[in-house]
Amino acid sequence: MNIIRWSMALLVLTVGGLASDAQGSSSVSAPHPVTEADLQSVLRDEWSRQLFWVRNVVLDNAKNDLRSREFAEKAVVANIRDMARTFAPFYGEAASGQLRTLLTQHYSEVKAYSQATVAKNKGQQDAAMAQLASNTEAIATFFSKLNPHLSKDTVRALFATHVDHQVAQITKFQQGDYAGEEETWPAMEHHVYVIADTLATALVKQFPKKFK
Repeated sequence: MNIIRWSMALLVLTVGGLASDAQGSSSVSAPHPVTEADLQSVLRDEWSRQLFWVRNVVLDNAKNDLRSREFAEKAVVANIRDMARTFAPFYGEAASGQLRTLLTQHYSEVKAYSQATVAKNKGQQDAAMAQLASNTEAIATFFSKLNPHLSKDTVRALFATHVDHQVAQITKFQQGDYAGEEETWPAMEHHVYVIADTLATALVKQFPKKFK
């Protein structure tokens, strides 16, 4: 998709949602001139960037490259902010902020698992996995309450698989199995597209008048 068209679509979504919130009405009250393909493209781009920058963080952990990790972490934070903002025009700023918190928690636990793996600390690994499971449940509850077209089981399964992929990636980097990680990467990328497409389809079903 043309980058200018993508930027304009996201801008219209964001500004439209903020304007209606400022007027004290629902953020989903007015239609927006975007298509389902635009929304799908935005979400795929955001999830692809999330996957890329988190990969850099866990690789930098394995290599103990703190300077590079700091840069990648800033990119992860910015990406999470963008992902949460995409939902503001549909569900409002409060829900957007809640999603940002949930995604930040997800990233924090992935990072914690990565650091525990580098330190060879099984107890900390188990603690991070427990927190990731709790976070996955919270994300599933969040989306299923917002959108009747997103069942809790569906969202839970999507994010649980995403976590499994990230754990496998961390393990391969720790083992120096870069060939194995390269084989894992296409499956990870395909799966985040499934997440993005599932969310986009559900939004279109819930708010059909917002899309051409």
